[in-house]
Amino acid sequence: MEGIILVGGGGHCRSVIDAAESAGIPVAGILERAETEETDVLGYPVLGDDDLIASLAARHEFVVTVGFIKDNRIRERLHRRIKAAGGRLATVIASTARVSPHALIGEGSVVLHHASINACAKIGEGCIVNTAAIIEHDACIGEGCHVSTGAIINGGCRVGDGVFIGSGSILIQGVRIASGAIIGAGSLVCHDVESPGIIYGNI
Repeated sequence: MEGIILVGGGGHCRSVIDAAESAGIPVAGILERAETEETDVLGYPVLGDDDLIASLAARHEFVVTVGFIKDNRIRERLHRRIKAAGGRLATVIASTARVSPHALIGEGSVVLHHASINACAKIGEGCIVNTAAIIEHDACIGEGCHVSTGAIINGGCRVGDGVFIGSGSILIQGVRIASGAIIGAGSLVCHDVESPGIIYGNI
């Protein structure tokens, strides 16, 4: 395979480029919305929009570099589109991240600088583990989740699919979060979240 293709050219894309460079992963280019006026992102060319996925799938792996825009479903749709075109998802782990050899990271996931993923943690496909986030031992993160900057997921937590956990939030040991939930920044989650929706504060 040649260098990876990043799908989405915003701020999260720049963070992923930095992580990929640190890990020695070559970047071939970026796919961005058709209306964009940008011709490059940090020196890497904008090749066109996501209509090019099918034509690039034979030679490149992909990373969806769209951050959190209202919910995580945009990223999920792009993952499905890549797979439908026969494409493969790459995993990017920054050189400064600490990932236990006993942890499992799903394909298409991104682990950014200074994040920590401890023993027997499981990260689903297509997740973002953002800068300085901590996923403790035996925690299980579903597919398409975004664990934002500095969030702490303590041991044994179970997080469903498509969950957003805001910056600086803390999940105490063993709590369960329903698929589709949004945990606001700075929240302290001491009890299970049993249904989707926006949750914030001390729970």
